[in-house]
Amino acid sequence: MLRFHVVLTMIALSFFGCNGTTRKPAASDGGEKQERQLEIPAFSADSAYRYVADQLAFGPRVPGSSAHGKAADWLYGQLRRHADTAMIQQFKARAYNTNIFDGKNIIGSFNPKARKRILLAAHWDSRPYADHDPDPANRRKPIDGANDGASGVGVLLEIARILHQKPLDPAQGVDIIFFDLEDYGPHQDDPRSGSSEEHWALGSQHWSRNPHVPGYRAQFGILLDMVGAPNAIFPREYFSQQYASWVLDKVWRTAQRMGYDYKFVNKPGAPISDDHLPVNQIAGIPMINIIHLDPNSSNGTFYEYWHTLGDNLSQIDPKTLQAVGDVVTRVIYESK
Repeated sequence: MLRFHVVLTMIALSFFGCNGTTRKPAASDGGEKQERQLEIPAFSADSAYRYVADQLAFGPRVPGSSAHGKAADWLYGQLRRHADTAMIQQFKARAYNTNIFDGKNIIGSFNPKARKRILLAAHWDSRPYADHDPDPANRRKPIDGANDGASGVGVLLEIARILHQKPLDPAQGVDIIFFDLEDYGPHQDDPRSGSSEEHWALGSQHWSRNPHVPGYRAQFGILLDMVGAPNAIFPREYFSQQYASWVLDKVWRTAQRMGYDYKFVNKPGAPISDDHLPVNQIAGIPMINIIHLDPNSSNGTFYEYWHTLGDNLSQIDPKTLQAVGDVVTRVIYESK
């Protein structure tokens, strides 16, 4: 999905030490303190992979297309199946080219009456242009968006299934939002006069100004973007550090404890204009972005097949889905 890289200069970031524990003391009948392992349900990478494949089966999920409408119905049906409540937030948005689209943010809530809430999100639309494809003949074709969009949705659908099977404590709620119209920004070759960050992430801009519950608040949020490619690396994205450093610390420490520090690397990442930016700036909810960034790629920022026809199912590695799913699932169930 990804929109676009807005700042070229990065500022060195400071990091915090990583430590923590997965256990908490519990008194035995004899009065002795014992440690009891918190039970965390298992995340299935195979299930998440199938959810990714199911999305791609509709074809490119470009706003205004038949595939987009069919995929929306399917996603809503999945959240209705697993969540306590589900809804489609319909909205109209004007794209960079002045076209007006009917957008659909798809939302599922668990323990909707709980005051303590966690917001999880990904974008479900796919890029209308393969404008970074190495073949110029492909650069006006829509992409499958397997990694850029569908991977994050696949992980969150599996987490929704888990939350249905093993409910959280009633005091803790979770909202899963699939944002629409994230990736309908200007073509790389189009004149950039008038282009701005506001041409991207239209669904999250709308939701941030018009949350599905009036006065909605969450303790924190996690956005998943391009979380399925082989050998993916997730640095600490710049805006996540700026707006929600404590959430980054929480997630990255969890990843370290689980042995995934080779993926969730404790290094600064580029500033990315993504769905988390409006959530932080407009809704005022501290939200981070778990996103695959690769400064050594041919595009200089994102993974090699970003915004190309190569972003297809062959680019989805269950091992990467497993790492991200394991970490996010544990963060949810350990949150208080």
